[in-house]
Amino acid sequence: MDFGLTEDQREIQRNAHDMLAQRASAAKVREHAEARTTDTELWSEMCELGWPGIAISEEHGGMGLGAVELAILAEELGATVAPVPFLGSVLAATLIEHAGSDAQRERWLPGLASGEIVGAVGRASDGTAGLVISAPEAQVIVLIEDDMATVVAADDADIESLDAIDPTRSAGRVTISAGAGEPLEGDVRSAIDRALIVIASELVGVSQAALDMTTEYVKERKQFGTPVGAYQAVSHRCAQMLLDTERARVLTSFASWAADAEPERLAEGAAMAKAAASSGAKEVTNAAIQMHGGIGFTWEADVHWLFKRAQVSADLLGGAGLHRRRLAGIAAGQVAAAKA
Repeated sequence: MDFGLTEDQREIQRNAHDMLAQRASAAKVREHAEARTTDTELWSEMCELGWPGIAISEEHGGMGLGAVELAILAEELGATVAPVPFLGSVLAATLIEHAGSDAQRERWLPGLASGEIVGAVGRASDGTAGLVISAPEAQVIVLIEDDMATVVAADDADIESLDAIDPTRSAGRVTISAGAGEPLEGDVRSAIDRALIVIASELVGVSQAALDMTTEYVKERKQFGTPVGAYQAVSHRCAQMLLDTERARVLTSFASWAADAEPERLAEGAAMAKAAASSGAKEVTNAAIQMHGGIGFTWEADVHWLFKRAQVSADLLGGAGLHRRRLAGIAAGQVAAAKA
């Protein structure tokens, strides 16, 4: 039995990798990050290719593919830290697609699928979300409180732009008044789990890019005439980076498969994936900076874009600790059910 990607999925992966290698180079990312601007040309090209709507139903203008295909794109975009509003838009679309009413889907999904409108998602408390990625450029925002969610037009929300640690994407504080927006009344918990998988996939891409950048550097950087990668302490640290990255990749791959093929395991898979990817990306990108030595702490080294992306995305919709606690609760429930 083949547990790998299908040929169609590999083609999506290859095309995304090749396109982003050309359009989202380190120099291009730096240009937009330092100016704190979105790469509108890249975003327009992605929209022409249908990427924002890859997992939106054909009925609403999307490509009608699944969680695996969406995860593939998120991973490739994470690896390049491309300065585009892809993540916020696909998270909003995921929640509306899987938990929204027919009217909410008809209103928002066609625009999100085409890229004509931008979406954003954030965790809120008493109507306020402290950090919402892409909020300043969004037209529709989904705010999550516990296992409930509200979809609101950006014009009906108070949005304050923020300078987040990750300058490759816009961010804002969002506040809505009581009664604003419309609740999502479907299976919000499952929709959130699908959104977690997308974030975890992006973090896998971030981790892989940091690992690749680091291994290349330690092969070339010499100390006393010897590549620093030959030293045991360095090689052991690289091995740990690989372990953290592959752990997150395996669990995220399982979760994205379960989302469409075995939904009864979606909650378990999403919690494992987000916990592993969040902690792994923070550890890997931190190690990457240290393994680059003195240059790793400078603005000129591109590795810090990966570190900053990891810090923000790792905490989106809850960090590793929250999802480990949730996973423990799921496991306890399974044990109790088996004993009953």
